[in-house]
Amino acid sequence: MESHKSVNFMRLLSDESTRSTVSSDSCEYYETEIYDLLPSVQACRLEQSRYGPSEGSEDGSLGPESTEGESNGYRARGPRDKASVPPLRNLPVCMQGKRGIRERRKMQISRIGVWASWRRSHSITCRRWCGHVGEWFSGLVPWKHTLHKIEGRVGVGVKSYFVFLRYLIWLNLLHCALVGGFIVGPTAFHLGDRGMVFTELLNTVKNFSALDIFLGTGVLENSPLFFGFYKYISFNFPCLNTPLLYFAGIISILLLSLIMVIRRTTVGYKHTWMLGKRYSTNVSFKIFCGWDFTIQDPTAATLKHSFIRNDLKLLLQEQSFSMRKAMRTLGQKLRLYLLRFILNVIVLCLLGGAFYLIHFSTYVSQEKANELIWLVDLFYQYLPPFTITFVNLVLPHMFRKISSFEDYSFTVQVNATLVRSIFLKLASLGIYLFFFFRGLPDVCRENRFGREMYKLCIFNFLATFCSTFLLNYPRKLLQEKFPTSLLARLCGKQRFLIPFNVLDLVYVQTVSWVGVYFCPLLPLIGIFMLTATFYIKKFSVLHCCRAEQRMFRASSSSVLFYFMLLLGLLMAAVTLGFNFQMQQSTSKSCGMLRSGATVFNVTGECVKSLPTAAQTTIRYLSSEAFALPLILAEM
Repeated sequence: MESHKSVNFMRLLSDESTRSTVSSDSCEYYETEIYDLLPSVQACRLEQSRYGPSEGSEDGSLGPESTEGESNGYRARGPRDKASVPPLRNLPVCMQGKRGIRERRKMQISRIGVWASWRRSHSITCRRWCGHVGEWFSGLVPWKHTLHKIEGRVGVGVKSYFVFLRYLIWLNLLHCALVGGFIVGPTAFHLGDRGMVFTELLNTVKNFSALDIFLGTGVLENSPLFFGFYKYISFNFPCLNTPLLYFAGIISILLLSLIMVIRRTTVGYKHTWMLGKRYSTNVSFKIFCGWDFTIQDPTAATLKHSFIRNDLKLLLQEQSFSMRKAMRTLGQKLRLYLLRFILNVIVLCLLGGAFYLIHFSTYVSQEKANELIWLVDLFYQYLPPFTITFVNLVLPHMFRKISSFEDYSFTVQVNATLVRSIFLKLASLGIYLFFFFRGLPDVCRENRFGREMYKLCIFNFLATFCSTFLLNYPRKLLQEKFPTSLLARLCGKQRFLIPFNVLDLVYVQTVSWVGVYFCPLLPLIGIFMLTATFYIKKFSVLHCCRAEQRMFRASSSSVLFYFMLLLGLLMAAVTLGFNFQMQQSTSKSCGMLRSGATVFNVTGECVKSLPTAAQTTIRYLSSEAFALPLILAEM
């Protein structure tokens, strides 16, 4: 019996069992927060902590320092600083094991010196205090409980849409702060004769019409909402005037947006890359970490079961598709390529027809505007926004049907639909901007363009409101009251399509970026509209829509969504540069740039007023001699 115990004891403490090279390599390779949460890694550490205390001597006693390190599962990952010992609640052990670890920690503290004991207790107190402060600040985040409720009812995929919406609200709030500091604030403090300005405002309000809210005319046209309101004001410094402050505010908005969006894109790409690094790790993550412990509703739990089941089925289908793809004959490949070519030609024809329809509506709107009858005038004014919204609403669903016939895997089908929809939304906006710029008159084109961006935002919000309360909610009532009727079966149940809804948000933010130069208060309008959209979509999700049965991969698709924001930001920069180029060819600008002045002229005068050393430095930084080595270094 003694020899048997001895053999068992030596086998458990062998190098192959406690310090396996496989587990050591895996722990060293996956030194990330995500892989630390895998049950396999935590179970490995738990097994090592169970057998670790007996390694030091034959009677199983060890020093407190070694016991503590092994009990917490850090044996496989090397020694760490004592201050980095995780809290007991984060350890994957039962309550009895946690009590034992706590007692060993107390024994360790009692055996170390006074200074080390004070440092240990001080670090624990600071960590607890920081945790309480972090929890208090997290409670101040808007809609935290609402997002928790949505996540518990319909899953984390739909929640990702609302998190993205909240992110855009914060982004527009930062834009409003920059607009207030660079544009509105300096103008408000230097209005000149304030009494005269107040009198003009009263006279304008007397002629106010409700139609002005939808068209951006009347009192709104002469307000701080548009570019033409801001006048040239000098602040007794050569480089401190309203044109330069205005331009600096717009550039700050675009640069801040670029930094924030790139950061989100890189973080999402890193997460996606780590999850897709190895097939076995990906499957382990799906099986052992797939459950959502925030679920409170039994229906949501059943839905989550179907999510996990469908996700695993999708994974197996993709593997089966890869095997079937490898077994295709030459004739099957030729027929499939011919079918895909025909379907892509159909997609191009649909896109071409949509772009021509946008061009035609823009031409008709510019020709037939300013009609005597206000209702007809309103129709022609909103004809291009209506056309763009109609095209963006119908064609993505047609693209989804077309991709189902191309014999791609499900993931490729979703990505192909998203790419085509992205191109449709951004290209339709670009086509509209191009033809509208060509038809603009030379007199105060900035205000005219700002009004169009304003109308695009207004109409998109009206479309969201009407589709929810005039289409989706009656459709839901029809399903509840008359579920067996022919109309109810034809309509079907409304589903919350996350990719298409996120595309709408990207479109709205792109319009805001494009129009912020011409309509500086557009981010403020966007905050109110996005906030209202949050509650409208919340009502739609909780009362009108049915959750998707297929799991939405928010971690992988979010990279594509933020990349779409980058494309929208690029479109805004191109539009701004095109407008600056048009300013040089016309002398009938309004606002602060009158009498043939442009941003380049004002900037040149500012540079000439600087000292010689500063002028030389600025000219060098803006020359090819500085840009070419920088480009070569990046390559």
